[in-house]
Amino acid sequence: MGQNQLLLSGQLVELEPRRLTPAGVPVVAGILRHESRQLESGLDRDVLCEVPVVAVGDMAKMLEIVKPGTKIVVNGFVAARNKRSRTLVLHIQTLSILEGNENGFQTETS
Repeated sequence: MGQNQLLLSGQLVELEPRRLTPAGVPVVAGILRHESRQLESGLDRDVLCEVPVVAVGDMAKMLEIVKPGTKIVVNGFVAARNKRSRTLVLHIQTLSILEGNENGFQTETS
């Protein structure tokens, strides 16, 4: 089995309403905006991208309470959006809120 793990921080800029799979499993999708400065070949590079994210099951219940504009860190794996699209989507396995303690949580699913 090959490696497929991605850790990314950013601001949740879009969050779709929760939907259910035909099997009744909750799914929440959104967009994570990442900004950073990375060192590449000895030179600083500004990085700005928006990454589609999806959370399934219990993680969907956690993601749906995060308000757009909130800074988060997610860990998960990337996969094609569906069988007809090769667009990558980050499937969230862990989620941490970076700002504020009143609604902060960290969760992990197996």
